Amino acid sequence: MSPSISAEDKLDYVKSKIGEYANFPKEGILFRDIFGALTDPQACVYLRDLLVDHIRESAPDAEIIVGLDSRGFLFNLLIATELGLGCAPIRKKGKLAGEVVSVEYKLEYGSDTFEMQKSAIRPGQKVVVVDDLLATGGSLVAATELIRKVGGVVVESLVVMELVGLEGRKRLDGKVHSLIKY
Repeated sequence: MSPSISAEDKLDYVKSKIGEYANFPKEGILFRDIFGALTDPQACVYLRDLLVDHIRESAPDAEIIVGLDSRGFLFNLLIATELGLGCAPIRKKGKLAGEVVSVEYKLEYGSDTFEMQKSAIRPGQKVVVVDDLLATGGSLVAATELIRKVGGVVVESLVVMELVGLEGRKRLDGKVHSLIKY
């Protein structure tokens, strides 16, 4: 049996595997790439542990995990399975069948629309929203609005990485947690 590793050591390991690409997708941007960590089996295990343990401590009353299109999908099923909860997607416009609710949100270079199946969340259901990145906050604000439209209650927004200088956290209300801050 291997010795127990601390949450801080797990986080350091995951962070060491996140790729950095200068001038992507455009000049002057330093792109932080979560896929570098996801191709490493140990980083995947540690990332799962960190996310699940955080929700167990911070939002033990959560009833469903919602993942944002598309990298949030990498985490919501994983977390939900570990916690014995359901999960639901929020997708870009036109990707979900059935009756949907939608909200348009602003991006750095225009706008986009998020949708969620109306039946995905029950009124009053406690929701944790998960995504890979908090930058300007637009997608998390839109997700929160969608969840509220169907009567859900966002108990926390959880991201793997946060670009602190873009101040996206200021646009969000409620509890927000990021594992890694840049």
